[in-house]
Amino acid sequence: MPELPEVETVRRTLIELVAGKTIDHVTVTLPRIIQRPTEPEWFAADLAGKTVQTVERRGKFLRLLMDDLVLVSHLRMEGRYGVYQQDEPVQKHTHVIFHFTDGTELRYQDVRQFGTMHLFKPGDDLQSPPLNKLGIEPLSETFTEQSLSNILSKRTSKVKPLLLNQAYVVGLGNIYVDEALFAAGIHPERTANTLLPEEWSRLHKAIADTLRSAVEAGGSSIKSYVNGQGEMGMFQHQLAVYGRANKPCARCGGNVEKKVVLGRGTHYCLQCQPLEA
Repeated sequence: MPELPEVETVRRTLIELVAGKTIDHVTVTLPRIIQRPTEPEWFAADLAGKTVQTVERRGKFLRLLMDDLVLVSHLRMEGRYGVYQQDEPVQKHTHVIFHFTDGTELRYQDVRQFGTMHLFKPGDDLQSPPLNKLGIEPLSETFTEQSLSNILSKRTSKVKPLLLNQAYVVGLGNIYVDEALFAAGIHPERTANTLLPEEWSRLHKAIADTLRSAVEAGGSSIKSYVNGQGEMGMFQHQLAVYGRANKPCARCGGNVEKKVVLGRGTHYCLQCQPLEA
């Protein structure tokens, strides 16, 4: 699933590709992608004639701001956007097409068919599902060492699943939680209430630094991720532990371990990330 750096990269490329374009009409071939309104015909009718003003992001969600509507889009596992000329062949698994008045098309492809789209009046989207219960943005000014500690430090759950919980900190998935915990020297199975103040400081810095570096690299192309221009991310070449099971740790030379933590494959170095504080 695309995480914050990948979604942020898509956001930036979509601004370049579609901001200022006006929708002539919309084609929906997989109705279940459209979650709001309940009928894809209403969705298409509402968007006809609207101009894309800009594209924003909330966690792993894209927010396409129109004249008087907001399109909230979640890519889920393998959703992707691309801009094409209208006479280019439509590729397999293309489920929604936004036809622009200039003869170009924004096409949404999704092999797994898990992606979702919602339409709202501006402001209503932030007060309604799926955005209304999202946690703090880790690249925002409100994400501080103190705010992270306040949210999680009294909890008795393991730190990795807490960081994956979008109700606490948004945008983090398996890749970047593993990388941030390694950078902070914290074992993924430590319970949050056992972390010391200096560990919260290291974790806060590791999350922010890891995400910023990944955004600068265009995200990580582990499976099928590409940005809106069809380009792969490059951060996978900088990964320290994720996907490196049974390989030497770049920091200490020890073995990178992999185990399942509450259903998620988890990578860590036991020497650099001891289970005991």
